[in-house]
Amino acid sequence: MKKLIALLLATQLVFSLTACGTAQTPAESNSAATDDTSADSDASADSDASSGEKYELAVLVKGLDSDYWQQLIVGAKNFEYENSDKVTVTVYGPTSEADVAEQTEMLDNIITKHPDGIAVVPTLVDNCNTGIESAMQAGIPVVTMDNQPTTDAYITHYATDNYVAGQQLAQRFVDELNARGVEPKGKVGLISAMAGVQTLVDREGGFKDKLKEIAPDIELMEPQYVDNDIPKSLSAAETIYTGNKNDLLGFFASNNATGDGVAQFLSENQLGDQLVAVAFDADPAEVDSIRQGGIVAIAVQNPYKMGYTACQSLLEILSGEKTYEDFDKKYDTGVAIIDSTNVDSEDMAGIIDPFSLKLYE
Repeated sequence: MKKLIALLLATQLVFSLTACGTAQTPAESNSAATDDTSADSDASADSDASSGEKYELAVLVKGLDSDYWQQLIVGAKNFEYENSDKVTVTVYGPTSEADVAEQTEMLDNIITKHPDGIAVVPTLVDNCNTGIESAMQAGIPVVTMDNQPTTDAYITHYATDNYVAGQQLAQRFVDELNARGVEPKGKVGLISAMAGVQTLVDREGGFKDKLKEIAPDIELMEPQYVDNDIPKSLSAAETIYTGNKNDLLGFFASNNATGDGVAQFLSENQLGDQLVAVAFDADPAEVDSIRQGGIVAIAVQNPYKMGYTACQSLLEILSGEKTYEDFDKKYDTGVAIIDSTNVDSEDMAGIIDPFSLKLYE
């Protein structure tokens, strides 16, 4: 019933636009649809509640082989568990973040199934643009997470302020050099998962700009791209170290896969006391590395909150509790800097290991 109503509304919207002879942007079209059909939406919500029919939400992530995206999925599935009488959450994603074309195709296929709402993490800033716009035009509300797309057609976006988080890690890097009595002068190896991913660009930009401000004699080396692959990250760390032993201060790894590779390199070569390494995310290998004196600090986002809140927002819209206009375009889900001082803190447990929050089987 919900899907039939949504299709009828989308058809009615297209007819009205054709009749008046004026084009609208996707955002304007969705706003008009919300305004013109609010009564119908309320009636649909009441009908769904009385019939016991649940809203179908699709959650599309970058890759299923990453703990980070699995943590986001825990948030989404926990929301389903807590609202099992109202929503069903189906998770989609390619095996790896490197499978960009596959993710784009998946979104197109999801739209043909016409779920009631979609929460998506675009791998690139533009690979999901057409799909997001098509979904919204079809009357399917879309919320984005983590990597902000360049289209404005989505309702709202939940993500870390990656630029600021990168700055925080740069400060922690320099603080560690000072604590060790090491002059802040030399090179930092940059290992990046992929080129062209805006979240990574922002992290690396924040790190680089902060270093220029507080330690201008430190050179951030050109990024080594490793296709989000842990063995390639390990190899990149080895190559950087071998070629720059005399003036290498440490490493900046821009996500969990690169952090895992750096952690392994430091452990295998027992270099934790000689090199300062900072990274993003909280894979078990990264967390263990902090405990063992390898990686100094990690910037831990809140993917759990992203997944949970995205689904919550879609339900609020579909139930009629809120409209598109009730949401800001972007919300910061925060970041925590984890090091040896708080890695085993009770306050950080759920952030470091969102799997511990899992409510479902």
